[in-house]
This record gives sequence, C-alpha cells and structure tokens, in this order.
Amino acid sequence: MVGRRGRYYPAITPDILLRAYSIGLFPMAESADDPEIFWVEPEVRGVLPLDQFHVSHSLAKKLRREPFDIRFDSAFEQVIEKCAEPAGDRPSTWINATIRKLYCELHAMGHAHSVEAFEGAELVGGLYGVSLGSAFFGESMFSRQTDASKICLVHLVERLKAGGFTLLDTQFTTEHLKTFGAIDIPKDNYLEKLKNAVESPHLKF
Repeated sequence: MVGRRGRYYPAITPDILLRAYSIGLFPMAESADDPEIFWVEPEVRGVLPLDQFHVSHSLAKKLRREPFDIRFDSAFEQVIEKCAEPAGDRPSTWINATIRKLYCELHAMGHAHSVEAFEGAELVGGLYGVSLGSAFFGESMFSRQTDASKICLVHLVERLKAGGFTLLDTQFTTEHLKTFGAIDIPKDNYLEKLKNAVESPHLKF
C-alpha cells in the first residue's frame, strides 16, 4: 500500500536522493524502460530487526560449506545491472537507467554499497543498498545460483551488526524476507526509528 506517490520531472541529484531517504521516501520507476521516477512512501514499512535476524538450519549448513567467494563493494555496477535484468521469476524490473546512474553516483560518494557472491570469476548473486547514518536501506538483490542472494543477505547483516548499524530497511516484506525475521511496522513507528538512525554519525560500511 502506497501512502504517497508522485511523478518527479526535474533532474534528481544524489543529494536529493539522500534527503528523500532521510524522511522516509524512496524512488521507483514503472519499468526498466521508463526514464521517469516516482517517490514511494508506504503506510506500512518493511524492516528486518538486526537483533531478530535468523537463518534456517539448511541455509546455515550451506553457509558452513562456503560455496561462494563473498566480497563487498568490488562490483557495484555489475550488481545493479544484474538486479535490473529480467530473470525467470522476475520478467521485468523497476530499475531504469536513471536509477542505475544515481546509485552509482551514491556509491562513489560512499553512500551505496553492494555484497557480491562469486563462483570463480563469475558473479552469481548480490544485493545493493544505501547507507545513511546508522541505517541501511536494502534496494534489490539477484541470484543466478541457488541461495546466492540469501547468503549475501546473511553477510550483509553480519557486517551491519559489526559496524553498529541500528536499522535495516527492506521497504516491503516478502515471504522470502519473512523467513529471516522481516516484519511490517506502521509508518509513524518507522519514521521514529529512521530519525534516530539518520541523526547518528554516518557509519562506515
């Protein structure tokens, strides 16, 4: 359910994008082929409480086998490009060229990050998001091998916990994210958590 959504026509900048995140908005496009962006502000927000994150026994067993080489911020542009690609379970995406450009600029500024799963030299899974204060806003993930994106999420949470982050925003919840402990919270509750997080000193990812 969307609480506020409107077309944005003037040129958007990385600084405007960070300001939007700080007040509870995030951008989307109708499709990868649509150059325009609209702002989204859900009445109910998905978050993944870091102290309630849990991993299934089967995934924990696979993690112990270390099937992938996990890296951070080593292939940001590749991750966002693959998140934008259609896949079998996702015939279209909302990540357009404008969004790819903006988030690559945020990455250069130190505010957008990726977690990557490599199998040899091949990038087979990953996720990316935005960091601001002690908040991390998850944007999208992809997987080309079984559990690759799930394993990236586990490593993301471990890194956020170690870095002192207090909020992991998932925007919406899905059945997939709920298996890790994601919950929906009312907008007012979210905005309070967000305010505390963005007023914290910007943490190193």
